Amino acid sequence: MNWADQTVLVTGAGGFIGSHLVETLVGRGATVRAWVRYNSRGDPGLLKLLSGETLSKVEIFSGDLLNPHTALNAVEGCQIIFHLGALISIPYSYAHPDEVIQTNLLGTLNILMACRKSGIEKLIHTSSSEVYGTARYAPINEEHPLQAQSPYAASKIGADKLVESFYRAYGLRVVTVRPFNTYGPRQSARAVIPAIITQALVNKKIHLGNVETSRDFTFITDTVAGFIRAAETSGIEGMVINLGSGREIRIGDLVQLIIQKIDPSVVVAVDPERLRPLKSEVFRLISDNSLAGKVLGWQPTVSLDEGISITIDWIKHHLYLYHIGRYEV
Repeated sequence: MNWADQTVLVTGAGGFIGSHLVETLVGRGATVRAWVRYNSRGDPGLLKLLSGETLSKVEIFSGDLLNPHTALNAVEGCQIIFHLGALISIPYSYAHPDEVIQTNLLGTLNILMACRKSGIEKLIHTSSSEVYGTARYAPINEEHPLQAQSPYAASKIGADKLVESFYRAYGLRVVTVRPFNTYGPRQSARAVIPAIITQALVNKKIHLGNVETSRDFTFITDTVAGFIRAAETSGIEGMVINLGSGREIRIGDLVQLIIQKIDPSVVVAVDPERLRPLKSEVFRLISDNSLAGKVLGWQPTVSLDEGISITIDWIKHHLYLYHIGRYEV
């Protein structure tokens, strides 16, 4: 695909993965429309951390995913849609399930309706490994049962199924990518890796939730590469594709990996506020990424050790963006 010929919409462009995706697409020559949620400050989210040269090439589009007319205006004139717009915090979904369901489910419906009406070439929809719940078998392939262990997970399962229905009912050209625990520069401290790093850089004690769970972490550049390959690859419409490293690490071991790079004297305390309800805790996630390798030619290239070092270095120089030690929901 010649990206210089493509006009692309990225929803959720002000977020962690979205901002990196916008940056990569601009670097490849695409004309990029970046949809951010409107606010009176004119704050484009993490897009403000892009270089001035890159940001000058981006069309910032502000609005709310829950407005179908806005969705139609956003999609107009675009060939490729990357749909990342969502409320992604699991703790926030416990407190505000109605808002999370509306944004993630109805917001996705509005994007699907707009894409169908506009006749786009392809929609890349973003799922989440949380839709699997705790692994019933490992590694987790795309046929693994779905289990909603949080309102957030339920909202993503619903959105994924809406996307599937538009493919089956209307022939909409869609691909669903399912990232596993993406991490890297710009990620907020609501995620575990920046939560560990920010505290360890400043304090001698860090506060975390359950450290016995295990996760499959994928560096941001690898996740973005998976999105790009999903857009470029033909003949995969209707598919759901895992984007994970295929390796898992216990959170307690992850903490040790990080503090050995920062300060080995740091100790860990479990904070009850950060624990999920018992039946909601996802104890194990590890991806089977063989389908991504087969159909996309995709494999992660950044090791966890290398990615952690890069992330520590970035956070060291951007600590002003974080509220150190505060439990972010």
